Amino acid sequence: MVPTPPIPQPILAGTPGSFARAVFHERHPKLIARVLDALPYTPVQRAALEALLAESIGGEMRPLSENTADRGRWLDWGAEHYGKPWGEAPFLWAESFFYRRLLEATGYHRPGPWRGIDPFAPFKTAELHGTTVTGQLDALDRLDTLDPRTQLLPACLWGNRADLGFQLTATASESSEALLIDDSAQLWSTLEGAAAPRLDLIADNAAGELLPDLILIDHLLTTGIAAEVRLWVKPAPYFVSDATTADVLATLALLRTSPSRTADNLAARLADHIGTARLIIDTHEFFCAPLPFADMPDDLARQLAGAQVTVLKGDLNYRRLVGDRHWPATTPFAETTGAFPAAVVALRTLKSDVVVGLTAEQEHTLDTDDPGWRTSGTHALISAAPGARE
Repeated sequence: MVPTPPIPQPILAGTPGSFARAVFHERHPKLIARVLDALPYTPVQRAALEALLAESIGGEMRPLSENTADRGRWLDWGAEHYGKPWGEAPFLWAESFFYRRLLEATGYHRPGPWRGIDPFAPFKTAELHGTTVTGQLDALDRLDTLDPRTQLLPACLWGNRADLGFQLTATASESSEALLIDDSAQLWSTLEGAAAPRLDLIADNAAGELLPDLILIDHLLTTGIAAEVRLWVKPAPYFVSDATTADVLATLALLRTSPSRTADNLAARLADHIGTARLIIDTHEFFCAPLPFADMPDDLARQLAGAQVTVLKGDLNYRRLVGDRHWPATTPFAETTGAFPAAVVALRTLKSDVVVGLTAEQEHTLDTDDPGWRTSGTHALISAAPGARE
C-alpha cells in the first residue's frame, strides 16, 4: 500500500506575484485578444468575451447562465466559489472554469449558428500547417530508422512544448531542454512483460504535439508492442490547443494530403488501426472537469483500469494527476498518484508550479541556477508509478 502523504494546500489563482495570477492577468488578456481577432464574432459575443475577461481579473465569479447539459455539474463543482473573487479559487478550478465560460461567451454549446464552432480552431489550423508540423512530416521519411525509446517517446515528450497557450507568454530565451526525471524504462518493461497489452494515452495538445503521439501509437501497434491503444481526447475545446476528435481527424487528413508517401502510408495504417478497433478514440466529460483525477467518476476509473499502462501527456494532465497543490518537490511521485486505477507514465514539460519526484539536490540546483524553471517549459520529466490496482 502506497502511504498517503499529508495533503498540502491547493495553488490559488490570485496569490500576488504567483505564476497563477500572471496567467489570469497577462496570458488571458492576450488570449482573448487573439480569439476576438481570429473569428468574426457578433457584438454580443465580443461583449461577452470582454466581460468574462474583466470579471476573471477583478470581479466575482458567477455560474454558467446557459441551460446546457453540464450546467448542473458546474453548479455542484463550484458551489463554494461563486460570488467570490476568482483569485480565491484554486488555480486548477478557476482556469478550467475560465475556458468553460469562454465557450459560453462564444455560443459553443448553444443552439444556433455558432454551435460547435471551436474558438481555437484558427490557431490549431495555423500550427497544423506551420513549420513545426512541416518539420515533423519531413522527418517521417526516416521513420523506419527511428528508435521508439530514444526518438519517438522523446518526440512525444518535447512535442508538449507545442502549446499555444504557453506560447502566448514564452520568450526566445526558453530554449534549453533538460530531462529531470526519466522513468521511461518502466513504460517499456510494463508493455514487454504483458501478453497483448493495452496502452491508454490521454492526449494533451493538437497539431504539433498530436502528430508525434500518433506516430508513436502507430509504431506500438504495427510492431505489436501494444495490442490495443485507446486515445483519450477532450469532448470539447479546452485550454486553447487541447486535442478533440476533430483535431485527430484534421491531422489524419493532413497526412493523407501530404506529398510524402511515408505520411500517406502512416495515415492509411492509422485508419486501419481505427477500423479494426486496435486504435480506439475515446472521450469522457470528466476530461473537461476542474477536478483532479483522484475525483474521477467510477465509470471512467473502470475504463482506465483496463489498460496495462496509461500515458498522460502534458502539464494539465500532470496537475490533475498529482493534485495542483503546494507539494514539496521531493515528494515521491507514487505518493501523489495512488488513486489512479492503472500503472501510469506522465510525459510533461514544466509550465506550471507543481512538481514532485525530484531529489533535494536537483531542487536546490534548479532554484539557484534557474529560478523560473518550474514554469518556463525548458525542463521536462517522464515519471512512472504503479497505480492503485497494483
